[in-house]
Amino acid sequence: MEMKEGQAGSIQIIGARTHNLKNINLEIPKNALVVITGVSGSGKSSLAFDTIYAEGQRRYIESLSIQARQFLDQLPKPQVVALKGLSPSIAIDQEPNNRNPRSTVGTVTEIYEFLKLLFARIGAQSGNSKAKLEPNNFSFNSPYGMCPGCNGKGIQLKIDKALLMDEDKTILEGAILPWASERDQYYEKLLHKVCQEFGINADIPLKKQPKEAINKLFYGIPEQKFKIHYKNSTGKYRTRTVPFEGIIHDIDERFRTTPSASMKEKLARFMREQLCTDCHGYKLRKESLEVKIQGYHIGQLSNITISELQSFCEELESNANNVEQEVAIVILGEIKRRLTFMEKAGIGYLTLDRSISTLSGGEMQRTRLASQMGSELSGVIYVFDEPSIGLHPRDTNQLLLSLKELRDMGNTVIVVEHDEDIMMQADYLIDVGPGAGKDGGELLAIGSPLDVMKDSNSLTGKYLSKQLSIPHPQTRRKPTEFLRFRGCTEHNLKNIDVDFPLGVFVAVTGVSGSGKSTLVNDIVYKALVQKSERIPGITIRVQEAEGIHLVNKMIKVNQSPIGRTPRSNPATYTGLFDDIREIFASAPQAKKRGFGKGRFSFNVEGGRCEECLGDGQITFEMKFFSNVYVTCPVCKGKRFNDDTLQIKYNGHNIADILELTVIDSITVFKDHPKILLRLETLHAVGLGYLKLGQSSTTLSGGEAQRIKLASYLWKRPEGNTVYILDEPTTGLHFADISRLIDVLQTLVEEGNTVIVIEHNLDVIKCVDHVIDLGPKGGKNGGYIIGVGTPEEISNIRESYTGMYLKKIFK
Repeated sequence: MEMKEGQAGSIQIIGARTHNLKNINLEIPKNALVVITGVSGSGKSSLAFDTIYAEGQRRYIESLSIQARQFLDQLPKPQVVALKGLSPSIAIDQEPNNRNPRSTVGTVTEIYEFLKLLFARIGAQSGNSKAKLEPNNFSFNSPYGMCPGCNGKGIQLKIDKALLMDEDKTILEGAILPWASERDQYYEKLLHKVCQEFGINADIPLKKQPKEAINKLFYGIPEQKFKIHYKNSTGKYRTRTVPFEGIIHDIDERFRTTPSASMKEKLARFMREQLCTDCHGYKLRKESLEVKIQGYHIGQLSNITISELQSFCEELESNANNVEQEVAIVILGEIKRRLTFMEKAGIGYLTLDRSISTLSGGEMQRTRLASQMGSELSGVIYVFDEPSIGLHPRDTNQLLLSLKELRDMGNTVIVVEHDEDIMMQADYLIDVGPGAGKDGGELLAIGSPLDVMKDSNSLTGKYLSKQLSIPHPQTRRKPTEFLRFRGCTEHNLKNIDVDFPLGVFVAVTGVSGSGKSTLVNDIVYKALVQKSERIPGITIRVQEAEGIHLVNKMIKVNQSPIGRTPRSNPATYTGLFDDIREIFASAPQAKKRGFGKGRFSFNVEGGRCEECLGDGQITFEMKFFSNVYVTCPVCKGKRFNDDTLQIKYNGHNIADILELTVIDSITVFKDHPKILLRLETLHAVGLGYLKLGQSSTTLSGGEAQRIKLASYLWKRPEGNTVYILDEPTTGLHFADISRLIDVLQTLVEEGNTVIVIEHNLDVIKCVDHVIDLGPKGGKNGGYIIGVGTPEEISNIRESYTGMYLKKIFK
């Protein structure tokens, strides 16, 4: 594609070759809303994040001090001939940049900081205290404000008796779980002595033991001492005379005093988080919670939704006396401005005390969007990664208003997106493709949405113009059996009764925060898990559950990572790498040299590069910056030593194989049915572009979810299985969604039930049964708005989902 003459108001990209980009030239207008789209793996992120943002970040660091610039050469440099017209760049992706458990929506958006200032200035102290108040008095991160009972966490770890024992086992069989896995004989001998002394029958299951015997085990007999002779973990015999203070005291004491993090983690498995009994979850000391404004303390205001807090601020402004108004007007202005940005970003249902770690990727990104709007920067390039994820179509319009407002402040807003509404509202649309991996990386169409729709090269354009579409079924499956739940009250569910049909395709829908995840994950999933695994201590807030016996197995396919270290990848997670290493070990050259299967593992000495220990990179820890990762100078990133790399299969060494995409691997391993099945299944769920050795830490939640789905597909159980998926369309193009729907429909055809939490209308219109929640989010959600086929939902006037389905069916 030929370059036009550069203009001052544009970003000019010449010869971009990052990852799979095919030497592209592109001119992007500044101060515009720019959307980059294309099938999964086509090169969208390579262009937006790994080229434009990465180079903008490099140039920003170049402008800093000499100390900061010394790390410049260690940052990855985009493969591009020239990049002109760049401004400072900010990436707003879906990963939290602060994983501190004390980090909340209120602290990230700075709203809580202004609330602390407001309470310090006009808060009334329900006694006669005239102590001077400061913002730190309302900080749960400061010793001046934090609750001493929980150190400002709002929760305390308390031992749960149900987690300490397996009631079906006897004491001799290891019914006391925390003591059953100890390496020495101390607890075994102590229990034996206690049972002997007090006539407790150690040969009957705990569930048949008298209550008095159980109490003695849990709470001890501290006034009496026992002499025990035992063998310790090193094999030596010891004799001790000790009191028996009970299992609970022992676990609690060891948890509080052990310096070992691993031991703390082990003991924490027998505990549950409970609201702090001192502060009742508000995190602050008693004196701080006694300070109130209009009858509310700061903890209560942090526990209401953004929308409700907005109403409180309006009321406070109108009801405050003259002195209070004069003091509070500026502070309230800052609070209200930020609350408005959050409403526009579609997260008005969140509360300020919500921990950042509990947010979904989309919620995290929209929270950061609201923060950026509050900063009122201009002249910046903002790069977003699918901000519409997790949003109902009703909320997408609000998000669009936020993105446009950011643009109108004088910024360039670049969005990687698949959402049709956002694409149609773009000032400039860029379609990348035509395929994934090596088959992508080309510019298919650029210009206004209308320009892209007219371009015959653009697959996206054909979907936008409705030349192509995902058809909905002409008939719906009719269920005969149901999972029935009565009186569901978890979180914001309003004591609802719900029937989930079995043997069909089910979608749970509703606006953000309406209770979808609560219903599916905290009611259905827990009920099915409890039936199959009998996990002690699980609480399901439902009065009655019927039909559980009709389900043979439950499989939850979530978006959690497939591994938390760079060593985990699609090949290792799916088991493909084991089979591939077997093939390499059976090669004539490998047999001749005596190389076994372990030789081809980057986790084992012998075949791996010992300079980087099989990582392929060297990590440099930085004092003031994020760690820097540099390609290993010995193996050049290949992870294996030269002797190992000399062994080849079909012209590829083991490092080459890890660099292959799923699609390319299908050709290489076409003669190995077991491997071929797994590769073709990964391709079927839209992952043909992934490299086999791609680090799990670089995978999106949607990619991790589809890898897990593929893993279940090639070892399918025989019917009556319930599959639960949370927004499986995350990160998928129209064409990829069509392929995914086919896969899910096949599962149902084989006698299974598929339940999806979903906002995507193309999926919703294809299901057999919809359960729609609402009407709104947070406290205003949790009701059943409608149930039935998509056509039936489209005729329910109160349903936002129905409103958008009606447009589709017309």
